[in-house]
Amino acid sequence: MSNSSISDTIQRALSSAGLDTRSGLMKGVGETIQRALAAAGIGGSTARHDTARPVPQTLRRASIDDVIDVPVRVVPPFHEFRAPSPAAAEAPQRGGRFITRSYSNAAGTRSYKLYVPTHHGDKPMPLVVMLHGCTQNPDDFAAGTQMNALAERHGFLVAYPAQSANANGQHCWNWFKTQDQARDAGEPSLIAGITREIAAAYSVDPQRIFVAGLSAGAAMAVILGVTYPELYAAVGAHSGLPYGAAHDMPSAFAAMQGSGQPKRAAMKGVPTIVFHGDRDTTVNTGNAMAVVNQATESVGLKAPLTRTVHARENANGRDFTRTVYTDPAGHSRVEQWLLHGAAHAWSGGSPAGSYADPTGPDASAEMFRFFLAQKVS
Repeated sequence: MSNSSISDTIQRALSSAGLDTRSGLMKGVGETIQRALAAAGIGGSTARHDTARPVPQTLRRASIDDVIDVPVRVVPPFHEFRAPSPAAAEAPQRGGRFITRSYSNAAGTRSYKLYVPTHHGDKPMPLVVMLHGCTQNPDDFAAGTQMNALAERHGFLVAYPAQSANANGQHCWNWFKTQDQARDAGEPSLIAGITREIAAAYSVDPQRIFVAGLSAGAAMAVILGVTYPELYAAVGAHSGLPYGAAHDMPSAFAAMQGSGQPKRAAMKGVPTIVFHGDRDTTVNTGNAMAVVNQATESVGLKAPLTRTVHARENANGRDFTRTVYTDPAGHSRVEQWLLHGAAHAWSGGSPAGSYADPTGPDASAEMFRFFLAQKVS
């Protein structure tokens, strides 16, 4: 790998949760990294190399590891998600159709892709809204999570809103901005609008609409559960953060490291399932417990929840601890899956997509199982 590639890799790793270190308030972080790389003799073309006193190889390795402390798959440069021709958009894929649409309101415009399973008709179907992580797009996220294959087997719709490069250079949902944490404003209004547009155009069961996401997408899914509890029946958060954990770039960086001070969630709680690796150094594992705490506090207002811990279970080569919070009728209302040894990636995913770990429990299948188990109020 060239010197410039190493530098770019580090910048992409740091931006994986929405922090742009090339401009704005966090530019100083990027400059500090560049100086550290230059001092270690591994910077870009502008780095100075002292041939009289070479840096020991052990020091060079330590400098890199101090910056990147999590295995990261670098995805190819992302091209703005654009709608293909109408004929291509409507073409069948593996039985169902993966079609392209866009939605606009006062907050802007976002493209999205929708998977329509082969067997659909007048019977109302569930709808799962999937929010990708940073540097990802709908096709990449669909490939990694394999949610379309699950939808084809079980007969439900899957929507994948696409973040715009104009809104965030790394294609991260802006979970850390105050204006994108409120109802009927910013990105929550766009995603809710996409959801309602699909529900109006297809036969969707209004009581079985769910939202899930990875990393920045998980943080936005939590926001949607808080701001639109009447629209989304449950939330799936993989490697994400709690509602109101940050309000700008510096507080986002602190929240990712586990030092955030999240707001209290809405009084009406939405059932939530949380997945998080205990070796995730991109988003600190403490954020998973914060999401669970918000969910149990609000969901538990209606009826007390009972906590049961299933320690050291195993699925597909990965140990995990599953904590289940049930209501008096025995229904699972909040679940936490702590993945032992896992980093920042979708559990049980496909290597066809980025940030997907093929080992461990199938997060897509478990989320859908949890979603369907929620009782209709």
